[in-house]
Amino acid sequence: MRRPRLPRIPGAGDLGSVVHKGAAWAADYSWIGLAQTAALRPGDRASTLITGRAAPVLLLPGIYETWEVMAPLARALHDAGHPVHTVPGLGYNGATLPQSVTTVEARLRALDLRDAVLVAHSKGGLIGKSVLAAAWSTGRVAGLVAVNTPFGGSRLARWFPARAVRALSPVDADIVALGRTVDTHDRIHSIYARFDPHVPDGSVLVGATNVELPIDGHFKVLASRTLHRAVVEAVATVSASAQRERERGEPRET
Repeated sequence: MRRPRLPRIPGAGDLGSVVHKGAAWAADYSWIGLAQTAALRPGDRASTLITGRAAPVLLLPGIYETWEVMAPLARALHDAGHPVHTVPGLGYNGATLPQSVTTVEARLRALDLRDAVLVAHSKGGLIGKSVLAAAWSTGRVAGLVAVNTPFGGSRLARWFPARAVRALSPVDADIVALGRTVDTHDRIHSIYARFDPHVPDGSVLVGATNVELPIDGHFKVLASRTLHRAVVEAVATVSASAQRERERGEPRET
């Protein structure tokens, strides 16, 4: 005997979505709190990641983050054979985009990296795109793999009291100027969660390789094996593309 179909309760699906997003938001903040606490523990963990024969990787964390927040992803990249490097000069990443680019340039030159792949989270992707647009990065940087980056800015940032966060709004001069730079998009892989509470307008970048993953959150995704696999694959693709470019003609080194 067939059961009678129950009438749909108006708004029930929306309520379920709200509950799901609320739970994802709470889990996200819980994870980043623990990750930031763990980052305060003393020790030189970065030095254990700099070995490997695959393409070198340079980590670019998000605002108010140190590289340790990206540690689970860093370990996955290292396990895949990549030497993983950090940028201590970024500190907690509260500087402007131009200042951050200068810091990254100094680090790349100090390490003398060639065809490095930038792997970034959130604001780090904006720094990475800015680096790609700089003439000096030719030969030193192969491309960018960005996770949950607000390439068009985040409208939530406009109302934040801290100037460093407000600089991530869609109307900020640096964000607007960066949006006009499109000739590097084919060297960028933008990977993002299906729901990101901090980037409500999404991380799609026209002309780039865009990958949406069936995971939620802005921070907690950094510990996701699904994300790790996607990033490792993207880094390999960026590196292979740079190699093909070299075979067609050696890029100018700086």
